[in-house]
Amino acid sequence: MSWENIEILDPRMRDLLLPESILERHCTGATWSEGPVYFFEGDYVLWSDIPNNRMLRWSPADGMSVYRAPSNFTNGHTRDREGRLVSCEHGGRRISRTEHDGSVVCVVDNYQGKKLNSPNDVVVKSDGTVWFTDPPYGIMSNEEGYQAESEIGANYVYRFDPETNELGVVADDFDKPNGLAFSPDESLLYISDTGKSHDPEGAHHIRVFDVVNGVSLTNGRVFAIVDPGLADGFRLDVNGNLYTSSEDSIQVYTAAGERIGKIMVPEKIANCTFGGPKKNRLFIAASSSLYSIHLNTQGVQQP
Repeated sequence: MSWENIEILDPRMRDLLLPESILERHCTGATWSEGPVYFFEGDYVLWSDIPNNRMLRWSPADGMSVYRAPSNFTNGHTRDREGRLVSCEHGGRRISRTEHDGSVVCVVDNYQGKKLNSPNDVVVKSDGTVWFTDPPYGIMSNEEGYQAESEIGANYVYRFDPETNELGVVADDFDKPNGLAFSPDESLLYISDTGKSHDPEGAHHIRVFDVVNGVSLTNGRVFAIVDPGLADGFRLDVNGNLYTSSEDSIQVYTAAGERIGKIMVPEKIANCTFGGPKKNRLFIAASSSLYSIHLNTQGVQQP
């Protein structure tokens, strides 16, 4: 069988496809779509339209609508184990959380008394700790935040423990740390470096680290060099396959770092997330639009 919009580089890619694995575009009208997150309770997706300082919502029943405006220039989103929305805010230079009653509270906004740069992407581990990247994209201009100097003077990856309110650096050797995601058993953490966004010779790869005792990282090594484009954001399925953004497609890698296929998308891609009632629908935030494709696998994120 041939699949439209699918480039099969290895036979194992076929195992991830269904007869209905066809790319669909659901809506358009954004300037730069980022950070999709799925809510199974209402079968809907939220995502950021960063330059327009708003969050958008799409569901099969209601189509697209504005969820929050202004949004404090949110970028990446996830959900914690209580089902609450956790967001990276460029404008607030913080990680925020939307409570079940709709109120928005600050989770963390400084490191050793200095403002964070502009948190970019975030994941919540099964123990409730919040891991996030903090590149300077939101303070480099007024387009995706508010232009300012970095108070920290570096671009770190952090782990925040909401029980103790302790914020610690888990990686300090990135140019522009960006997307991040845990392996299914949380023994590995994948983190991308998108230094090439402002330097033609900069990094455009994903690194993987061993997670030590659930609190620190070691043995960082390059997992995959993404080309064309950048690994802005990515997610994993239950078998450890990684699905990452790039210039022209969602590139699919095995747990061993072998690229086995590409889901071609007609716009530059920023990020993706699994969702749908069966967790087998990959939602793709790409430039002006939201896309999805059904796959023969499931995403690992909870809830």
